[in-house]
Amino acid sequence: MQKLPILLTLGAGLALGGCAKNPNGAPEYRESPLNRLPFVYQMTIQQGNIITEDMVDRLEPGMTRNQVRYLLGTPMLVDIFHGDRWYYTFTIRHAHQEMEKKPLVVHFEGDIMTRVDGFLTPNPARAAGREPEEVIVEVPDWQGDAGIVKKTLKALGVEDPE
Repeated sequence: MQKLPILLTLGAGLALGGCAKNPNGAPEYRESPLNRLPFVYQMTIQQGNIITEDMVDRLEPGMTRNQVRYLLGTPMLVDIFHGDRWYYTFTIRHAHQEMEKKPLVVHFEGDIMTRVDGFLTPNPARAAGREPEEVIVEVPDWQGDAGIVKKTLKALGVEDPE
């Protein structure tokens, strides 16, 4: 009977002791010591939305959510508590280097964009200095190219009905 309180106290101590890993409650991440060796291969890890200066410079206050989504793509996070904010985050970690983070937050009032915060902000002067890119697309001429069926019929000596 005397062992029961001791066992309960010991069990509670062990159970609650597992909750005290970090002050903020997050699990602790420990990197392997082998990863610090220079000859161990580590690949570059890239995640999130790639946001360029040109994309951000095209943003203007007064744009709708659909227009912003068209320019920047789908946001990484739409906060359920703050539905008027879209979070775009880009992270990249090169081998044996610290992770580089590039956050961008787009603020809305209703359906209209009001401002942009983050590593880049819209700059109309920078956008005016850029020359518009001219994209020329060449479409190949396929009229003289026979398909596999026509080539096979021609090789067999059978007349083409066309």
